[in-house]
Amino acid sequence: MQQTSNSQQDALVEEVRALREELTRLNGHGFVRVYNSVPRFLAFSFAKGLAVGLGTVLGASLLLSIVAWSISQIEFLPIVGEWATEIARQMEQAGGK
Repeated sequence: MQQTSNSQQDALVEEVRALREELTRLNGHGFVRVYNSVPRFLAFSFAKGLAVGLGTVLGASLLLSIVAWSISQIEFLPIVGEWATEIARQMEQAGGK
């Protein structure tokens, strides 16, 4: 019985040691260090916001351009076709400026 208790205690000590090593390794990781400093965290959040905003604008622009071009190709619906052609014409004029 005593030997089982010692082996369980040794296993627990080994687990705690491994946990401490892992925690030390994680604390040294760059991502965690960003959150340990308020100025670094603010700069990281600002840069992340700029990247998300830029990606959103570029993605929406590309998607809307593709949709407008696709709609302008529809000639069999007179109202939609004329409307899409007008949008395409205005986009071409705006691009030429």
